[in-house]
Amino acid sequence: MTVKLSHPEGLLRQSDYAPVATATGTRTVLLAGQAAATPAGEPTSNNLAEQVHSALKNVAVGVRGTGGDVDDIARLTIYIVNWNADMATALFDGISRAQELEGYPAPMPPLTVIGVQALWTPDFLVEIEATAVLA
Repeated sequence: MTVKLSHPEGLLRQSDYAPVATATGTRTVLLAGQAAATPAGEPTSNNLAEQVHSALKNVAVGVRGTGGDVDDIARLTIYIVNWNADMATALFDGISRAQELEGYPAPMPPLTVIGVQALWTPDFLVEIEATAVLA
């Protein structure tokens, strides 16, 4: 395993994601932001939870395309249009679907949610960047 997730004493205790990832490997994969898009660029949904799941599915495809897997992801940055705390349920619903269907770990690797004004097109509500470390 190239990534070990942990919760050092003294950091915020929560269960949705680990605040620290220690990665040991020989290759670093930096994945460009992935939206809820088909290979042709069409949105997969207009629902935030479904877009989060679809974007994480695309992240998994990208990491697997390099010979890695979702367990090799050391960090996620999630950009959400017009983010507010009321959107947290939809965000975590989408993450939960990705854990169930795409094999993401529970808890998730360290992640940061950033609210943005807009993404590439108005159809996209979320974009997710990933860093993975492979053996």
